[in-house]
Amino acid sequence: MNNPPEIIYQDENYVAMNKPSGLLVHRSMIDRHETQFALQIMRDHLGQRVYPLHRLDKPTSGVLLFALHQDMARKMMPLFSGKQVNKRYVSIVRGYTEEQGLIDYPLKEQLDKISDADADQDKEAQDAITSYRRLEMVELPIAVGRYETARYSLVELLPQTGRRHQLRRHMKHIFHPIVGDTTHGDGKQNQLFRRQWEINHLMLHARELSFVCPETQADICIRASFDEGWKRLFDIFNWPKPV
Repeated sequence: MNNPPEIIYQDENYVAMNKPSGLLVHRSMIDRHETQFALQIMRDHLGQRVYPLHRLDKPTSGVLLFALHQDMARKMMPLFSGKQVNKRYVSIVRGYTEEQGLIDYPLKEQLDKISDADADQDKEAQDAITSYRRLEMVELPIAVGRYETARYSLVELLPQTGRRHQLRRHMKHIFHPIVGDTTHGDGKQNQLFRRQWEINHLMLHARELSFVCPETQADICIRASFDEGWKRLFDIFNWPKPV
């Protein structure tokens, strides 16, 4: 990432970037070959230390929030752990979902062989809850696998818990995997998006993050725009442009 970060919010306490898909938040033993990280990019751009307040998976794009001071990072921790930070994601999934629904499906913690070698391998599944709402649908005259047409839904996802890969695993659980998910998704659909529309990334975008600042009591709502790949699909699928 040679360009400066797309800063979408900044005040005396916080700074937020619109993280592109494929960028790690910070160094990871899992992706030791990577040399670019959101934390480093933001630090170098601002010329000061910053403190990541949450995590986005490498393939997920959207709002990524940092504190500018260690004291504010400490004050924000109870908000994230106490579910006082609202996160809204937008995703394209396979098939027609219900108009709305609640996915209450506990998830076993996903452990990495290297970084989580000392963790409890037999830990019970943790509560995991996601609500969703269908925004748009499309059916295309393209055969995929055993289906004569291709159907997709644009959905809004509201996680009520924060388990690893929760949204990706929950959408797979209800048989509507997220397009571009190479771990929990549908390989035939992913191949179609790459071949037909040159979409090579996960179609999961952290659209909005909102909370009340613990210091100023101000209502803060941060929204991240969609990249060109998303915008191209909105045109192709004849979906209304997001505001």
